[in-house]
Amino acid sequence: MKILLADDEKPLLHFLEKGLRAEGYECICVSELHEVVPSIRKHFPQVIILDRLFGGQDSLSLIESIKTVTSPPMILILTALDEVSERVKGLQQGADDYLCKPFDFDELLARVEALRRRFEKSSVDTSSFLTIGSLEILMEERVARLKGEEIALTKIEYELLLYLVQNVDRVLSRERILNRVWKTSSDPQTNIIDVYISKLRKKLEREPQINIKTLRGNGYRLSLVTNAV
Repeated sequence: MKILLADDEKPLLHFLEKGLRAEGYECICVSELHEVVPSIRKHFPQVIILDRLFGGQDSLSLIESIKTVTSPPMILILTALDEVSERVKGLQQGADDYLCKPFDFDELLARVEALRRRFEKSSVDTSSFLTIGSLEILMEERVARLKGEEIALTKIEYELLLYLVQNVDRVLSRERILNRVWKTSSDPQTNIIDVYISKLRKKLEREPQINIKTLRGNGYRLSLVTNAV
């Protein structure tokens, strides 16, 4: 899972990054408030750990903008303001969770994992429109568009593409893909997934920023390569 860490206290920022990376999370760090929303749009994190105060600026002012991005991350506010009124204010503004400093790192991990589950549930169950780069997926219509043009997809191709986009930047094993897309828990001992991944790559080749990578022995990962030409 990808986490955006936003804090102007660089020692704390580095502590969080080191600890979360050790737990297997991918971290993006920003120390300026104006970097937060652009970083979300660039990296598509599932969770953001957002410090409440950046100097004299209150990060709650960003929550409305964060919630308008495509597939917005869950927001965990991290702050020394531990009064009940401040926690209520943060939640009313749209934060998903609120953790006061000083905090126990195990509690932080538990809250991050709970937010991850909420993000995945909301992405799968309630989103009707997903985008990555110039790719759009209209879930109710079961239609995918690339640069505004509909892509001709079979049922399996659509299900596979949808699953990859719902899990952008995450490695999906063969077993998970077979279970989700083909509705089976047994390995057919064929290269069927590779065949369909190859079909999707061909249909998405007009958008070089979208990359579906085969990670031999681990699975497959769809990501947005922002420096692609």
